[in-house]
Amino acid sequence: MVTLTWLRGLLARRRGRLVGTALGVAVGVALLASIGSFLASTNSRMTRLAINRVPVDWQVEAQPGTDAHALLTTTKSFPGVKTALPVGFARTTGFQAGGKSVQSTGPGRVLGLAPGYARQFPGSIRTLSGRGDGVVLYQQTAANLHARPGDKVMVGRAGMRPASVRIDGVVDLPAIDSLFQQVGAPVGAQAQAPPDNVMLMPSSVFKRVEGPLAARRPDLVRTQAHVALDHRLPSSPSAAFDRVSGHARNLETRLTGAGLVGDNLGTTLDKARSDALYAQILFLFLGVPGAILAGLITAELAAAGAERRRRDQALLRTRGATGGQLMRTAVAEAVLAGGAGAALGLGAALLIGKLEFGAASFGAGTASAVTWAVGSALAGLAIAAAAIVLPARRQARRLTVASARRTVGRDRAQPLWKRLWLDVIALVAGGLVYWQASRNGYQLVLAPEGVPQVSVNWYALAGPVLAWVGGGLLAYRLSEGFLRNGRGAVTRLARPLGGELAPTVAATMGRQRGLLARALTLVALTSAFAGSTAIFNSTFEQQAEADARLTNGADVTVTESPGAAVSPAAAARLQHVPGVKSVEPLQHRFAYVGPDLQDLYGVRPETIGKAGKLQNGWFMGGSAGQLMQRLRQHPDGVLVAAETVKDFQLRPGDPLRFRLLDAKTGHFRTVQFHYVGVAKEFPTAPTDSFLVANAGYVAKQTGSNAVGDFLIQTSGRSSTAVAADVRRQVGTGGRVDDIASSRRVVGSNLTAVSLSGLTRVELAFALVLAAASTGLVLGLGLAERRTTFAIARALGARPRQLGAFAWTEASFVAGGGLVVGSLAAAGLALMLVKVLTGVFDPPPDTLAVPWGYLLLVIGTALAAVAAATTLTLRTLRRPSIESLREL
Repeated sequence: MVTLTWLRGLLARRRGRLVGTALGVAVGVALLASIGSFLASTNSRMTRLAINRVPVDWQVEAQPGTDAHALLTTTKSFPGVKTALPVGFARTTGFQAGGKSVQSTGPGRVLGLAPGYARQFPGSIRTLSGRGDGVVLYQQTAANLHARPGDKVMVGRAGMRPASVRIDGVVDLPAIDSLFQQVGAPVGAQAQAPPDNVMLMPSSVFKRVEGPLAARRPDLVRTQAHVALDHRLPSSPSAAFDRVSGHARNLETRLTGAGLVGDNLGTTLDKARSDALYAQILFLFLGVPGAILAGLITAELAAAGAERRRRDQALLRTRGATGGQLMRTAVAEAVLAGGAGAALGLGAALLIGKLEFGAASFGAGTASAVTWAVGSALAGLAIAAAAIVLPARRQARRLTVASARRTVGRDRAQPLWKRLWLDVIALVAGGLVYWQASRNGYQLVLAPEGVPQVSVNWYALAGPVLAWVGGGLLAYRLSEGFLRNGRGAVTRLARPLGGELAPTVAATMGRQRGLLARALTLVALTSAFAGSTAIFNSTFEQQAEADARLTNGADVTVTESPGAAVSPAAAARLQHVPGVKSVEPLQHRFAYVGPDLQDLYGVRPETIGKAGKLQNGWFMGGSAGQLMQRLRQHPDGVLVAAETVKDFQLRPGDPLRFRLLDAKTGHFRTVQFHYVGVAKEFPTAPTDSFLVANAGYVAKQTGSNAVGDFLIQTSGRSSTAVAADVRRQVGTGGRVDDIASSRRVVGSNLTAVSLSGLTRVELAFALVLAAASTGLVLGLGLAERRTTFAIARALGARPRQLGAFAWTEASFVAGGGLVVGSLAAAGLALMLVKVLTGVFDPPPDTLAVPWGYLLLVIGTALAAVAAATTLTLRTLRRPSIESLREL
């Protein structure tokens, strides 16, 4: 009965406190449910992306002396196998093409493909010119032979006469590294480089050409079964990796030594595991702090009415209520506020998911969505219990004793954390962790290839956590100490608003220092959360764009057909396409560095920096501008890979000799360069070793200024529309790619997953938290002191004088909190980006600061403070006697 009466009284007379607590719980529940459900959806999408990037799931290689047909039959009948086709691999002594001059290559590989191979394994072969279903050359081989569709090429066979075939087309092999992998190599073994010279032909032609070689030299010909699996796998990359790798080992067991499995799908899922773990870490950093802030705000809202609750409980005690009954009233209040807040939060999460992601579950599975909803609701009830039940329990246990022993004089002892200086210790420890995490060789997530366990360096994560906690505690210490010991300074600061009442305002603020310090700390923590989250998200989006631009090269890129001799003057016709701002020619050649063949890019140093939007993080030994200036000053300069510098122990200025194809003679000749710097990344370049040199010098030494790519920057028009016009202009002479398409399919799993919707959700919650921490907390704190204000009015205080108290406190809380929070946001953003550097591909040169959003946060906080203060002062205009009767 007492409990029901208490709840009716709350609903009738204390609705503000109850609604405020419920709203605080709702924010925490909605944030956890939204980000948690999106995390589950992200893991599932990462798995799908990883699967879609693998053209051939398994390559089952027959061992010497094995019946290839029996191996293919066993593989086809294995559970989970959808398709299995035979592929023949033969070694060749080289290829030779005739014409004006004879062109020859070194040793290479010939592949025999079953009919329908490209259809069964989409993405394994990309046709560049001619037909892709006949005898085709790999683009690099075609460039070495200067061969085009229709040309005849001689295929060298060890100990036999060469065989002649007619070329039907030129293709690219996007998965060439896995296609020519060493099947059965131990995990961690040095991967073998794919061959430079490759020819693909139908299996019927392969039998005619390579059949005699297989009979005489079976060691030079081998057979694989290429497999497409059923992709109904667990949504988690780790779980999917465990299942696929387990099935691969099971198949090897069934083959009893007759074949080994090259698990391409397992390898890709293996790499996706670390990205999935990064996504979970992002949830910890972007979701959990917001939920904690919602809990703190809820606790502060409940604490704002602590004095009134103490009086209410004392009144119940005088009327015979026991401690158990008081606790039941607190539990009932927590259940009512927490249940209402949880329901409201889950409803908000469902609405957010529907509006932002098109599905109330955020794209997650039913089980995951329900799990996160239930977990978030329980977290909301826990927040309500911590905010209401625990303080009520403390008051109920010591109410009569505390009343009897209350004294006037010295304050009670300071909290333990203040006496131990835990705030300073946390900040110093966070700084040390950040310093260690900034050193070379640091890795937050360690996922050894092939090893089921993925580990996280949780020690490194402690840096931002300690900084956030220590910053909040330090903000409380400084603000509380300032109000306690700095009455003169507070008086001077209050004088513009308080006038002659400034000393009284300062004294009042000193007595209310605990509440004001907590409010300022909440504003600072919320501002730090909003600012650091916004900066991190903006930097993430900036680098996702840079990743797509790095792969595509520019807004629109034209890749000329292999062997085509296109002059830089061809850029003029592309310049006239509507929406084109600039066109930059880029040479793409191949150079032998010792025995290794590497990509070489010839650039115009004076224009490539702006045209390619080069970033400093792509280079070592100087900024992008400095290294381009070196290439301009030293025409024979070259940028090489860091691995090349390490292997050859290079120093700036050291001479390097590469073999480049001479356009006049058709043979490779030695050209001398000088090492001037390191290129880690470059537009359109592969992820492994490559070279960047001066285009003019390369053209002079090779007798050809032929361009491999044209980098096109647009002037604001859609890159997709510009690409369509460029395709009509180029025709079949080259391939045209736009950055919008590249953005959808390239980059790491994390950057490929769209976070724009989640970013809007997070930043919207940050705005709500900023408003709640400033306006709601401050407003309820002022409202709870209506007794003081009513007594002041009864004694003759004018509204302007009462406003001096309210506006001075509001200015102190909002101004101080925003200043401290801004400083903390800058530091936390730096720490987050550094600690989570593995999320960014490539790493950022500078942070991206969303000034518009940050100004919106500040404006929202100030508007909330102004609204709360104005509403509080408006309630004080009622007659003082009437107000006192209600209190």
